[in-house]
Amino acid sequence: MNAPRIGITTTAGRSAKERERYYAQAVTAAGGDPVWLEPSLILAARTPEEVLSELDGLVLTGGADIDPRYYGEIVRPDAGVKIDAQRDAAELLITRAALASDMPIFGICRGIQTLNVAGGGSLHQDLRELPIEAAVHWQARTKEDWEAAHSVTVTKGSRVAALLGGRQAEVNSFHHQAVKAVAADFVVTAQAPDGVVEAIEHRSHPFALGVQWHPERMVSHSAVQRKFFEALMDAARIHGLWAAGTGRKEAAKDSRSAKSTTSRPHK
Repeated sequence: MNAPRIGITTTAGRSAKERERYYAQAVTAAGGDPVWLEPSLILAARTPEEVLSELDGLVLTGGADIDPRYYGEIVRPDAGVKIDAQRDAAELLITRAALASDMPIFGICRGIQTLNVAGGGSLHQDLRELPIEAAVHWQARTKEDWEAAHSVTVTKGSRVAALLGGRQAEVNSFHHQAVKAVAADFVVTAQAPDGVVEAIEHRSHPFALGVQWHPERMVSHSAVQRKFFEALMDAARIHGLWAAGTGRKEAAKDSRSAKSTTSRPHK
């Protein structure tokens, strides 16, 4: 089959930014065909399934904070929360549709939080509310993006452990929020030394996992981090064959509107 088409969510107008390109480069290096999904493109579609019909997998990327109203809270004035309302609406919509259709999903940084909130979980609005050294989770500017900020301990027998090749790993870190109450269908499979959630996996979905670090910025220096994208491609190929075999893709294509819902990445 052709290279799996992987949708990559992003903030409006940011797909050409250098740090955004890390996602597309990691997908391409793993054998995928990256497709940018800006919020307006998702929201312009008649249904999220219309967008997903053109894809074999989904990467939920980093970015602004999710509005706490989506997990039943109000914004704490001292939490430094920065909201992108359009992106929240688009990504929660498409994430829930992807979960329902068993499409492979890989969440990164904000993406793990999107997965958790879409599944009914909640977030710590700011790590400074916890009795930990929050600065550990936002690495110093003197470090390169691919350098590690702290270690994580991984649950034995989990998908993350299989990909990382063991129960310990060193990861980078660029976040001030984190998973709080874990969504019912997910389980925590990695934590930082201070207990902050670093990875979650769906209990029954074929491939739905999220990590709090940024593996796409580490792949150029870490073969282990590349395995996340390679595993996503493997799952996407299987999903693509299944969707084609059941006729779901053709049915969705027949029902979609004439306007395009996807955009090619800058390479």
